Amino acid sequence: MDLDAVAEWSRYVVVVAVLVYLAAWLAFCAEGGLRSRIRRSGEAAATDRSAELVGVGGSSTTAPVSGPGGVDAPDTDAELGPRADRLGRDGRVLFGLATLVLAVGVVMRGVGTGRTPWANMYEFSITGALVASIVFLVLARTVVGKVVAVWAVLLIFVTVGLAATFLYVPPGPLQPALQSYWLVIHVGCAVLAFGLFTVSAVVSALQIASERAADRGRTTGFGASLPDSAALDRLAYRLTAIAFPIWTFGPLILGAIWAEVSWGRYWGWDPKEVWALITWLAYAAYLHARATAGWKGSKASVVALVGYATVLFSYFGVNILFNGLHSYGGL
Repeated sequence: MDLDAVAEWSRYVVVVAVLVYLAAWLAFCAEGGLRSRIRRSGEAAATDRSAELVGVGGSSTTAPVSGPGGVDAPDTDAELGPRADRLGRDGRVLFGLATLVLAVGVVMRGVGTGRTPWANMYEFSITGALVASIVFLVLARTVVGKVVAVWAVLLIFVTVGLAATFLYVPPGPLQPALQSYWLVIHVGCAVLAFGLFTVSAVVSALQIASERAADRGRTTGFGASLPDSAALDRLAYRLTAIAFPIWTFGPLILGAIWAEVSWGRYWGWDPKEVWALITWLAYAAYLHARATAGWKGSKASVVALVGYATVLFSYFGVNILFNGLHSYGGL
């Protein structure tokens, strides 16, 4: 099989990864549904127990509390708990398998084209999704990561699915401007930062939901299933603190050096350059507000999500809507 065929077949491997991500997401959704049933069963049992104690004047001799369908709540939990644990393990195994399959697809694309696989939107998407998937896979071993996983898999599933359908570009040679070792460093840093910013954005969105649920005293529903908002806030901050210097070094500093080598100037107000700077300013504002003004919680998360919105526009909007020196990154 020639290298062009390897690069072309990598698309089908990526499609397989999409399907495995879907299976992992369904497993996590099923686990979440069972966890929710267990919580509702426990809350109903506690309510009925309190009512019976009041009814008998606080006597400790009460009848067993029945859950939904006449099944004792402890028995129900004993049945649903192991099933939820098993589904969670299955979801994590499928998540790991999907990450492995996607990695194979990315490597096949790189080997088939004979270059680093991030020269266009399709390649950038699958490689960035791979970075995010690896980070989420590491976090999935933690208590916070287990809850975040269902949303992480959904986002990666959508990203890779869009890449394999609407953003797909047949393998081909690089544009002359990209035929440089700077592609590996400059765009590689952008891919890594993009993956980390994506993980941070998911965690920030869930932090807002968790904090609002806590403020309302909500103990049931979606808010009750989320980790403590402070834990989510710390995780989002740490991820952003790692991604920010990578973005500073890659897209901005090295990008300027590469621009001088290729076009004879460090800065030319190209749309991609402008939006890379806007993203840097947004995340710099986020980190500065936390360090100096003590912003935490929802206020900081909103700023982080604004920063991620600029990342998405720099990626999709600039490549599709604007013509510039970076137009080769589009469809």
